[in-house]
Amino acid sequence: MTKTRLEAFSDGVLAIIITIMVLELKPPHGTSWEVIKPIIPDLISYVISFCLIGIYWGNHHHLLQTVTQVNSKMIWANLHLLFWLSLTPFVTAWMGENNFSPITIAAYAGIQLLAGLAYYILLTVIMNMTPKNSPLLIPLQKQAKKGLTSFLLFAAAIVGAFINSWISVIIFVLVAVSWWMPDRNIEKTIEKTD
Repeated sequence: MTKTRLEAFSDGVLAIIITIMVLELKPPHGTSWEVIKPIIPDLISYVISFCLIGIYWGNHHHLLQTVTQVNSKMIWANLHLLFWLSLTPFVTAWMGENNFSPITIAAYAGIQLLAGLAYYILLTVIMNMTPKNSPLLIPLQKQAKKGLTSFLLFAAAIVGAFINSWISVIIFVLVAVSWWMPDRNIEKTIEKTD
């Protein structure tokens, strides 16, 4: 399998995930601002998830730029990531429809934690395939540290959901902001080696 095929498959799955999430949004009946109020939790939940999926998409693309060959470990690690991300529409809808109740936020944080762990596993597989003298190892190791921090933050969001829902929502935003822009160090290192 080529890197391009792996990336195209992943792009397709992520596009479907986003499509499923938007189809879960039900338009209100009526035209006043009052009819919007009941769906505000759904909209907030959708925006958070859309941003997180988009961030995964951008960082996944950057990560695959470091790859020269694809092996079965990478394919399975990538599928593992896509599996957890594919559950995002379910927990997004559940969280929004139940007004960010603690159990739904904890479930959402749990799925994000497992998706983050899966991304970390994919990153580790790619790092293990990267030659030890490659300058790409340094930016990949930085991403691994950021991944572990995100993992710990999502674990804190699970606990935070039962203390105050906003703790978890703030953590989701913090993780999103930390990953918002893909690591330019990967791009710079690839440009230097070309």
